[in-house]
Amino acid sequence: MADPTTAPAPAEFDAVIVGAGLSGLVAAAELVDAGRRVAILDQEPEASLGGQAVWSFGGLFLVDSPEQRRLGVRDSLDLARQDWLGTAGFDRDDDEWGRRWAEAYLEFAAGEKRAWLRGKGLRFFPVVGWAERGQGRAIGHGNSVPRFHITWGTGPGVLEPFVARVRAGEAAGLVSLRFRHRVDELIVDGGAVVGVRGSRLAEDEAVRGAPSNRDVVGDFEVRAPAVIVASGGIGGNHDLVRSAWPERLGTPPAHMLSGVPAHVDGRMLGIAEASGARLVNGDRMWHYTEGIANWDPVWPAHGIRILPGPSSMWFDAAGQRLPAPLFPGFDTLGTLEHLMRAGHDHSWFVLTQRIIEKEFALSGSEQNPDLTNKDLRLLADRIGSGAPGPVEAFKQHGADFVVADTLPELLDGMRRLSPDGMLDTSVIEREIVARDREALHEFSKDLQLTAVRGARNYRGDKLIRVAAPHRLLDPKAGPLIAVKLHILTRKSLGGIQTDLSSRALGADGAPVPGLFAVGEAAGFGGGGVHGYRALEGTFLGGCLFTGRTAGRAVAAG
Repeated sequence: MADPTTAPAPAEFDAVIVGAGLSGLVAAAELVDAGRRVAILDQEPEASLGGQAVWSFGGLFLVDSPEQRRLGVRDSLDLARQDWLGTAGFDRDDDEWGRRWAEAYLEFAAGEKRAWLRGKGLRFFPVVGWAERGQGRAIGHGNSVPRFHITWGTGPGVLEPFVARVRAGEAAGLVSLRFRHRVDELIVDGGAVVGVRGSRLAEDEAVRGAPSNRDVVGDFEVRAPAVIVASGGIGGNHDLVRSAWPERLGTPPAHMLSGVPAHVDGRMLGIAEASGARLVNGDRMWHYTEGIANWDPVWPAHGIRILPGPSSMWFDAAGQRLPAPLFPGFDTLGTLEHLMRAGHDHSWFVLTQRIIEKEFALSGSEQNPDLTNKDLRLLADRIGSGAPGPVEAFKQHGADFVVADTLPELLDGMRRLSPDGMLDTSVIEREIVARDREALHEFSKDLQLTAVRGARNYRGDKLIRVAAPHRLLDPKAGPLIAVKLHILTRKSLGGIQTDLSSRALGADGAPVPGLFAVGEAAGFGGGGVHGYRALEGTFLGGCLFTGRTAGRAVAAG
């Protein structure tokens, strides 16, 4: 607390933003538009400007868009609301603000979101993706229709207009970008947050996403009547992930890959809580089961997620086929729970070259150079025959891939990557042979084959996403491929509870004066806009929406 005998230091800025990721940059852009003075502080070097969004695939959730309608997809706000509520499963008193944010976000996604982004120069790939297809009930989890709109330019394309606006504000003297500034404390005076204190870290030439040093060379203090926490979640801190792991998802995995850099460490959440902010829903999280070790890593335990189509057969670590409807791309947390309750921290895809060419995409801007670099010639290669170049590179160099011409050779390779002897390849062989008999006719009782045929009724899937059903053991479809899949940490679904102006709330439910929270640090809105599960394409969108909301609220005073 401030010394009451000492006059407070004058505010240097109208707002301090902690974190130079997407949500913080969006908030800053709104403040610049309003002519406000802003300090943006980040513990990482300048190379990491933009945070996690730079690495993303750039998927955005839109409702009833022109892109959907051109593909014959009939969507509506009512249908999206049904899907969101069935997915979120709000059931706690702490969910009240998350539910309100969900309603506001749905109206945004069905309303001005697309026009607002297009006004900033963003464009979308014409084929809309269908992520999180759900658990098989109309009122349950999942997207009833395709809603995953890939940004032309992927994550960097989403960031570009906001980085440009902040840089313009910097040139105009409105923005001070201060890298290697680690916030250690929020300054609280008279119950209000009035600034930040922290440590200046030594310069570091680390490339984007790579670990940087934590050598302290000095300290700092910055005053402002508003502090916006935009520091992200906990996915790079496996100890925090395990400590928050809920019993409903089984035993925390002993081995995990990281889908985010190590600096996504969650430390600002505790700092905000110590200054009066209320943290909620820390046990809700979003991790993937289709992680593969990056053969060219940037950060420790660097993993990449496979964005799979629905055709690969999925087996657990013992060789048992996963039950319906746990098919690739259908139910992320349902699959995670199933594997963890069985005591497995890895699983297997078995597929063919024909499937990998059509159905495998890798999450991340760096794994999609055609979309990231807006390269039409390279994009034509994706639509044509052959696997995309980054996928083929993983097939050739990735430690988790087994490629073979015959099933016995494939099973031998899988056993070599299962040194614990747990894998029963005789069960896998029996399942593949039985599934292939079902693929010979169109009246299958195999629900996965039925789902594949249903997916191909959507023009986008038939064109570039879902392979025609075929026998896995057909030599013309080969070679055979097996992929060992790991748990991949990614997002926190809980965080600092906020009202609809992004003001941080305290234990008494009242706003903490001067404190705001956005993006993942705020559970993407309200401390948990997604509830228990997400519909995908909603993480970047949550950063955009909360950042915009906070920037406008602070600018309005």
